[in-house]
Amino acid sequence: MIVREVLDNGLRLLTEQIPHVRSVSIGVWLTRGSRHEPAVHGGIAHFVEHMLFKGTTNRSAESIAQDIDSIGGQLDAFTAKEYASYYIKVLDENLPLAVDILSDIVLNPALAEDDIEREKKVVLEEIKMVEDTPDDLVHEIFTQTFWEDHPLGRPILGTPDTVEGLKRDSLREYFEQAYTANNMIIAAAGNIQHERVRDLIATAFAGIRRVGPVVADVPPTVVPRVTIRSKDLEQSHLCLGTSSFPQNHADRYTSYVMNTLIGGSMSSRLFQNVREKRGLAYAVFSGLSAYRDAGTFTVYAGCAKEAVGEVIDLVVEELRGVKQSSAPDTELRRAKDHLKGSLMLSLENTASRMSHLARQEIYFDRQFSLDETLEGIERVTPDGIRDVANLMFFDGGVAVTALGQLDGWQLSSDRLALK
Repeated sequence: MIVREVLDNGLRLLTEQIPHVRSVSIGVWLTRGSRHEPAVHGGIAHFVEHMLFKGTTNRSAESIAQDIDSIGGQLDAFTAKEYASYYIKVLDENLPLAVDILSDIVLNPALAEDDIEREKKVVLEEIKMVEDTPDDLVHEIFTQTFWEDHPLGRPILGTPDTVEGLKRDSLREYFEQAYTANNMIIAAAGNIQHERVRDLIATAFAGIRRVGPVVADVPPTVVPRVTIRSKDLEQSHLCLGTSSFPQNHADRYTSYVMNTLIGGSMSSRLFQNVREKRGLAYAVFSGLSAYRDAGTFTVYAGCAKEAVGEVIDLVVEELRGVKQSSAPDTELRRAKDHLKGSLMLSLENTASRMSHLARQEIYFDRQFSLDETLEGIERVTPDGIRDVANLMFFDGGVAVTALGQLDGWQLSSDRLALK
């Protein structure tokens, strides 16, 4: 059973009792991410996430690690475009300590000057790691050019210049303005009782600041273009994409099924036609990224330099095909069942259930039951897929990023025609 409650200080608490397990996953979710930071402080949301593990006014970084290890718990965090999360998975008997550690981290960071300077080196290495991981880098370049000069297009990690420029005062200011009750959701799933979790949270977070400045989201303007970046690599990496739907769009289920059909599984059209039938790529897949007011549909492929043009032609052909003809019943059934099975399997542990609670609260302000979601997938029709494909795939709306030994390689716009 899922219970939602707003505490007196404004914190939103969501719990799901799963009595047949012995674990509890609990997380503090911040409804602020990299899109909410000023350009001059690019990467500050992610950097603050790092700093919250470097010690508090009550615990050193070593003490935090020892407290978690002493109970066999798992502590982690991440920063995304529109939110950040700090979460712990522990045995149910250790829930009080988990709440104490989480609250200490997100309420009382030390933000010591020496730690800041050391952590800059760590984050700069993390940025270099993306540069040395071409399948990540090609997506990063695609996003930056697709949503040029918009916060959604900026890298979550920031740039070397913006990270080097971060100061303790700016970190403290960001923390105090963002880490407030009105920006926080606490979600827990596992062998718990809502009342007990509520009492622990109410005590641990009694001193939280209630309200911070309101941050307005401005939708991005899409700039589809062809971007070619030469890099000394053994393989060429491609990212081809279009605009898609925001998180709460009425046709989101149709887009999920369409994505599965195009490139979301081993039986998908792209995997079969690009990899299995022609052997042009080891990795080829499509994916959806959705935010409050925007989204992208992207296709990734890694291939030989000589195959870049052919792979792009095949991707465009598949996009064109899903617009022009209805999916056969057997293919649609397979895509729906794959999507439903993947969803249900992904919710078989307390950490994923906890994350599911928080994300639904962030984007929908309500909880969709599993049955509602499965019914939404089942309602998808061949005509609905064609309609969505025609909304998303149109001439002039396709962007391509290519990365590799591509000096002198060019792509004409007529090869991206989707009529």
